[in-house]
Amino acid sequence: MPQKRVVLKNCEIIDPRDIDTFVQRDGFQALRKVVEEMSPEEVIDEIKSSGLRGRGGAGFPAGLKLDLTRRSPAEEKFIICNADEGEVGTFKDRYILEHDPFSLIEGIAIAGHAMGARKGYVYLRQEYSWLLLDGLQNAIDQAKGLVNIEIEIQVGAGAYVCGEETALLESIEGKRGDVRYRPPFPPSEGLWRKPSAVHNVETLMNLPRIILRGADWFSAMGTERSKGTKVFSVCGDVANPGVYELEMGSPLRELVEELAQAQDIKMVQVGGASGRVVPYEMIDTPLSYETVLGAGGVLVFNRSRDVVELARRTIEFFEEESCGKCTPCREGTKRMVEILERLEHHRGRAKDIKLMGDLSETMMLTSLCGLGQAAPNFVVDTLEYYRADYESRIQPV
Repeated sequence: MPQKRVVLKNCEIIDPRDIDTFVQRDGFQALRKVVEEMSPEEVIDEIKSSGLRGRGGAGFPAGLKLDLTRRSPAEEKFIICNADEGEVGTFKDRYILEHDPFSLIEGIAIAGHAMGARKGYVYLRQEYSWLLLDGLQNAIDQAKGLVNIEIEIQVGAGAYVCGEETALLESIEGKRGDVRYRPPFPPSEGLWRKPSAVHNVETLMNLPRIILRGADWFSAMGTERSKGTKVFSVCGDVANPGVYELEMGSPLRELVEELAQAQDIKMVQVGGASGRVVPYEMIDTPLSYETVLGAGGVLVFNRSRDVVELARRTIEFFEEESCGKCTPCREGTKRMVEILERLEHHRGRAKDIKLMGDLSETMMLTSLCGLGQAAPNFVVDTLEYYRADYESRIQPV
């Protein structure tokens, strides 16, 4: 069972300049097993049996995505690691990239072997480049003789929307990071219209562990629909902000009160700025795909925080980061900010709360990508749990 407070307990903390230490600690052993003893179909079946789902927030079955890409008849395919991590309050992938880049490289190579890709990309968040680029590139250079795939780093341009996989693909191709219409989906037409699988850093880090220890070991942890462990980054009104790994299904209270030492909690947003809000009265909610999860960022707010101000700041962020391609997101975030600014200054109108609800529903149903679909989450949830905070800002007629 997982040890609490130990980050990446199944991965050693390795100096990214020292591949010899990594190899001495059984590094690349899973890749050797895959190449020498397993067919691509067997690798994918093992990942499917483990129940591993994408750790970037969407939770799509990892083995199925690899299988869909493998089944494409195209000869050229790509495996892409999404290391953009632009979600507010999320920094767990940064920790992984900084401390254990070789396990990520091994995971990319295993995924590439399983789906038939000879080229891989790591799409690195621009804001991380000053800290992580040199170490990650050095690790890739050292691993060239040990992996059967070419890996290239592509640094983003600082756009939040490029965390969405199709916008990320556009960015790698040198274009503006706009979301593509789907279908077709990346497993059939991805990078340069070739079959591509886009996986999060943490997702790929799990592959060597699953291959070495087996699908049964991984699936024995967690819940019926959420297997394994999950890495969380916790910040906000806490005494011990940081990165923690817990078994799926662990209660939110354990993460924020016992580990991060939060006190006087008003609410917790799980999944970063686009995540769902959990009021303190529901603090024992299990962390799983069946309840709340998201990308792994956990934001804690104490009772001194103004709900309306937080809502305005959150929607302002999405307004700024919207690519502007679809009307519901482009216009919806702008109008929502206007309403929240009125409410924040106690100049709200009687119809504003209903209007925000209608805007939220429209954005969630009709936006082109996850940015617009998830942007209203904070407003929707706080209207449900803290409606009086909004109503108190309506100006009497």
